[in-house]
Amino acid sequence: MTGPSGTAGSVVEAAPADSGPSAGDWAAAESLLRNLSPEARVLLVCHVNPDGDALGSMLGFALGLQRLGVRRMQATFPGPPEVPVPLQGLPGLDLLVPATEAYPAPDLVICFDAASESRLGELVDRLDTAGASLVLDHHASNTHFGEVNLVDPYAAATSVVAEQLLTRLGVGLDAGIAECLYVALTTDTGSFRFEATTPAVHQLAARLLATGIRPGDISRRVFDTRPFGAVRLFGEVLGRARLEPVAADGRGLVWTWATLDDLVRHDQRPYVLEALIDSVRCTAEADVSCVLKQTAPGEWAVSLRSKGAVDVSRVALALGGGGHRFAAGFTGRGTAEEVVDRIRGQLDAAVIPSAGS
Repeated sequence: MTGPSGTAGSVVEAAPADSGPSAGDWAAAESLLRNLSPEARVLLVCHVNPDGDALGSMLGFALGLQRLGVRRMQATFPGPPEVPVPLQGLPGLDLLVPATEAYPAPDLVICFDAASESRLGELVDRLDTAGASLVLDHHASNTHFGEVNLVDPYAAATSVVAEQLLTRLGVGLDAGIAECLYVALTTDTGSFRFEATTPAVHQLAARLLATGIRPGDISRRVFDTRPFGAVRLFGEVLGRARLEPVAADGRGLVWTWATLDDLVRHDQRPYVLEALIDSVRCTAEADVSCVLKQTAPGEWAVSLRSKGAVDVSRVALALGGGGHRFAAGFTGRGTAEEVVDRIRGQLDAAVIPSAGS
């Protein structure tokens, strides 16, 4: 994926018939939500530095819960309460509260698009203080950290899982829910360009569009608008990109990095860097692309992509992260060169045997 502000998008293979949540998982999730008392406090949480799928899935589902009559509800995410500019037009933003104001002991906590507890940051303790926990996700590396887990690694986005649960609960689509889920779906499928774009994905998109939302306006806002300072920043960061054709057993690696000083110099917020991977991954001579985004001195948010010859989720998992087969990430520490050296050390073992050279 390349959402405007988040992690790697879904590039996954066709699903076997028995993949995804079981009938029992769906029944347990429905039971949790149908049996909420009128005064129940529900806390919805998505991962740190939320992207389009995390925020869109959470807010779309929150609007659906309102339709079910849930009255005491908050949506939040760890870290600074800053919504990336491309996502500031989403319906349901009025439900957001800073993490510091989130219910300390909700009756139910629902987590969106987080593959592990660590992605919940300072809100991770709500898993212990909540009466019950429900996880909606589509990452293959998900650790099933909830009491009830709806994890479908073959879903194109977490929004697919969210829409399926809303349907099971009898909540129909309206324009507000649809816009949130459409943003989530388009960001995680790369505007329907990735292999996860199945017929079912287009069928869901058609149902969302049938509510009257305007895809052109949404696309311009989410994908096609960025400050001029970000354009200049991209030029500088792309200018330092390095190509290593012999890496990954000859499949090739291209990588670059952006520092906190780069952001300050161009007066930009960190979210603008999330779209940078698209410009790097188009390199013809490399199967694997990598962007390092500095988050603190000696610390980097690392995005990895593969065109199909390398399973970058294996690389990310080995280095403390996770994700999808062809789109993954992790937190790296040290200099940019040291982090990339660790990536190089994992690439040969992650080459997919059946993939062409």
